[in-house]
Amino acid sequence: MATTTPPSASPGDAGRAPTVRELYDRMSYGPAPEGDAPVRSWIAQHGGRFQHYIGGQWHAGTSTFEVFEPATGAPLAQVAQGTAADVDAAVAAARAALPAWQALDDHARARWLYALARGIQKHARHFAVLETLDNGKPIRETRDIDVPLVARHFYHHAGWAQLLSTEFAGYHAYGVVGQVIPWNFPLLMLAWKVAPALAAGNTVVLKPAEYTPLTALRFAELVHEIGLPPGVFNLVTGDGSTGAAIVAHDGVDKIAFTGSTEVGRAIRLATAGSGKGLSLELGGKSPFIVFEDADLDSVVEGVVDAIWFNQGQVCCAGSRLLVQEGVADRLHAKLRERMERLRVGSPLDKAVDMGAIVAPVQLERIRALCQQGIDEGATCWQPSWPTPTDGWFHPPTLFTDVAPSATIAQVEIFGPVLVSMTFRTPDEAVALANNTPFGLAASVWSENINLALDVAPKLACGVVWINSTNLFDAAAGFGGYRESGFGREGGREGMWEYLKAVRAHEVAPRPVMDAPLSTRGGEDDEARAGHDADREGDALPPIDRTPKLFIGGKQARPDSGYSLPVRALNGRVVGEVGEGNRKDIRNAVEAAHAASGWARLTGHQRAQILYYIAENLSARGDEFARRIVAMTGDPLAAGVSEVEAAVSRLFTYAAWADKHDGAVHDVPLRGVALAMHEPLGVVGVACPDPYPLLGLVSLIAPLMATGNRVVAIPSPRFPLAAVDLSSVLESSDVPGGTVNIVTGDRESLVRTLASHDDVAAVWYFGLQSGAAEVERASAANLKRTWTEWTGREWLDPRSGEGRDFLRRAVQVKNIWIPYGE
Repeated sequence: MATTTPPSASPGDAGRAPTVRELYDRMSYGPAPEGDAPVRSWIAQHGGRFQHYIGGQWHAGTSTFEVFEPATGAPLAQVAQGTAADVDAAVAAARAALPAWQALDDHARARWLYALARGIQKHARHFAVLETLDNGKPIRETRDIDVPLVARHFYHHAGWAQLLSTEFAGYHAYGVVGQVIPWNFPLLMLAWKVAPALAAGNTVVLKPAEYTPLTALRFAELVHEIGLPPGVFNLVTGDGSTGAAIVAHDGVDKIAFTGSTEVGRAIRLATAGSGKGLSLELGGKSPFIVFEDADLDSVVEGVVDAIWFNQGQVCCAGSRLLVQEGVADRLHAKLRERMERLRVGSPLDKAVDMGAIVAPVQLERIRALCQQGIDEGATCWQPSWPTPTDGWFHPPTLFTDVAPSATIAQVEIFGPVLVSMTFRTPDEAVALANNTPFGLAASVWSENINLALDVAPKLACGVVWINSTNLFDAAAGFGGYRESGFGREGGREGMWEYLKAVRAHEVAPRPVMDAPLSTRGGEDDEARAGHDADREGDALPPIDRTPKLFIGGKQARPDSGYSLPVRALNGRVVGEVGEGNRKDIRNAVEAAHAASGWARLTGHQRAQILYYIAENLSARGDEFARRIVAMTGDPLAAGVSEVEAAVSRLFTYAAWADKHDGAVHDVPLRGVALAMHEPLGVVGVACPDPYPLLGLVSLIAPLMATGNRVVAIPSPRFPLAAVDLSSVLESSDVPGGTVNIVTGDRESLVRTLASHDDVAAVWYFGLQSGAAEVERASAANLKRTWTEWTGREWLDPRSGEGRDFLRRAVQVKNIWIPYGE
């Protein structure tokens, strides 16, 4: 609220009444505190002690830990510390509830999510005040942003629950989902994860952050009040050891985690080879790019929302200000002026801009990184006013003269600290923006919409806001690239994270190399035997072909200088292939990166090349069929069928190349939110043994159709079909480096691919042990993986092709574009 000094204190002339401007200039703002008595009373009603919520009942823990109020440092409550036994009980309850929950029709599940949304709205102020007490963020943010978005997510996903059978036909829930959420948006992160999981038909075991569990506990009370079936939602509180127990539990079918990149990497390692679904929303170091034609006053307010919102404790905070040189000094001056007018204080004060840091350890980390920035030569500026001495507060901070390689420019500080760098050209801005291992979000400011929309797709991140920042909605997916994790939260993209395909063939056909030769005969056996006898009587040996790899659009000798024999099931040598090694993989990855122009072709152009590959493969169909037969011992008819299926599959993805579109999300914004499909980049593919030609084509064709480049490792048992395919690719106008083929030991070669930092994703179809190795190696740069070891019936289009392959071949970038004066 505003207060003024008496008129007698007017600086105007004696005897003259002050002007409105003079009165306005003298106005100061007094405190406007939000009442917290009802919430503190609620805590007191529980005796300040809270239990786990498991199977529809409250369960006491064997020990507790203390939760503190960041604004004062005073204790708030005692909360149960979850143990492995508590996690066992929660997973068992979720498993027991799963059949009945999945047996409900779509409308029934939609009604339950609707009830949760209504309950959130009924108790909105209670949730907002409790979140502010527990987390330290300003009441304006919890009241006006967090809690309304929580209700919005449950309403939105009530709609997806209603439409599940029609919009996601052929897919079903994972089962029991373990979810671990962070402390910066405790209730909103709960909604982001619980709403889609329940809508998809999963049951949930949730662990909130140890610093901020209270709104999750109040949500569990709401679950109990509305009568959600016991075991559908379970809550186990605790520290990192509790989360680790959930991640490691054999009864959990999928893990969803939001938090630090370090912990996300540990979770990737812990789940490797387990078959669990995994989605990770991790850290960021998001660029805030300002071009010289931007409205600088709007930019200043955008920066306030980007980095000082929630005290900078936001994974997508615009913590790196990249400003064009010509306006840098003006913008810095405006920012310093605005920072002087920011208010830091009690988060329950409605007039406060910034609240408290969540915990002393986080405050010390922020201070230490700021000092490191000063030590490394950057210029630090903070407002002249002091921060409160009670509680854990940090002032808004601006660093200038920052080198791109400086620690504060590369490390996620997770506090109210902005680092500023300058650029001259748009290309330099993009290079600086992408100069980080993260890739969560970015903000682009320019009055030239053509420039903004040219820059946005070049940024390696999952969300781009144009002339805006920190916009979120349940209808638009949110998630990152690179070390910011994989998976999406919100919208249709987010629903896919909690669903898996219903396969026509869950168990693989018996691998062909394990089948006895006597069972693989047929009417062509005698013909093949006669053909072999004729060859044995030939006066001249056949002309030998030197085994080579296919790298950069050319036949390439293997670096090792060795070749490997390829044997039929009866042991007869039918050919040789080159023995690829680590250097060959590195060469192939370099060639694939050099072929980046493939992604810039139109879908129509990529389709034409895929059709051309199919045409040339079909023309040599008899040759390929006989090659397959020679390796596998199958009847000739089986080889013909495999070649025909491969041709058909190429036609399928040629058809999809210009039809796998993005979307325009319906978000509450005067503007649009575009969901663009972008290629992953360079993708490693390790192919299965069954169907050596069809398996290869089924994996590389969707990647090619969506603009990716491929390094493929063919079936190690039957690689000759892939070697022959390279000559088809050579004659089909495929740009060099788009597809590279390296033969050799699949398991050792794919480990090199999975650990390569310039490979964006790996698809592996082989052994469970190999899948585990791929997933472990991928943790180094958190690349996306798709691993299977149960096998597919590749001849069946229901399991061998389709949208599932296309969806995994792209990453979704959401670009928010407000418009209007």
